[in-house]
Amino acid sequence: MSKLISILRGINVGGKRKILMADLRTLYQELGFKNPQTYIQSGNVIFDYTGKKKIAALESMIYTAIHEKYEFEVPVIVRTVKEIANAYTKNPFAIEDTPIEHLHLTFLKEVPKAEHLEQINTYDYSPDKFEIIGKNAYIYCDGKYHKSKLTNNFFEKKLKVAATTRNWKTVKKLLELSAE
Repeated sequence: MSKLISILRGINVGGKRKILMADLRTLYQELGFKNPQTYIQSGNVIFDYTGKKKIAALESMIYTAIHEKYEFEVPVIVRTVKEIANAYTKNPFAIEDTPIEHLHLTFLKEVPKAEHLEQINTYDYSPDKFEIIGKNAYIYCDGKYHKSKLTNNFFEKKLKVAATTRNWKTVKKLLELSAE
C-alpha cells in the first residue's frame, strides 16, 4: 500500500469552485482510495492506494471525477509522501532563522524542460527569491505571498507546466498527518 498526497489547485478560493472537504473525501473513497483525509479547505488529500496505476493515471482519474461531479476543471498534482519529505529536506531557503511564513513550495506537475528553466532563471524579483529543483519551485517571499510576483501563473507561463503552491506550514502539516 502506498500513502499519497494530492494537491488540488484553485478550489474554495474567493467563493469559487467550491468543494466541501467531506464530499471530496467521499469522492476519493468512491474512486477506490482508502482512508482519505483532508487538510484545510484548499484541497489537500492524504490517502492510501493499493493499486498499480502510475501517478499520472491517478491524477487524471481524480481530475476527471471532479470535473464530472462539479463541472469545473481542477488541476491535480499527486506526490508520494517520500517525494514530499524529500522536497521538505531540500528547501534551500529553510535555514534556521528563516520565519516559516516566508517559505512556500510550488508543486510542478512535471520536471520543466531545460530551455524553460534557463529562461525563468533570468528573472529577479528581489527580495523575493525562487529555486527550482526537480518538480519543485521553492519560494522565499520577503513580504506576503499574495503580493509576490512568484505566483502559480508566473511558474506555469514560464515553465509551461501546471503548478500549485502551498505555504511551508501546510507542507509541514501534510508530512505530519501522513506519518500518523
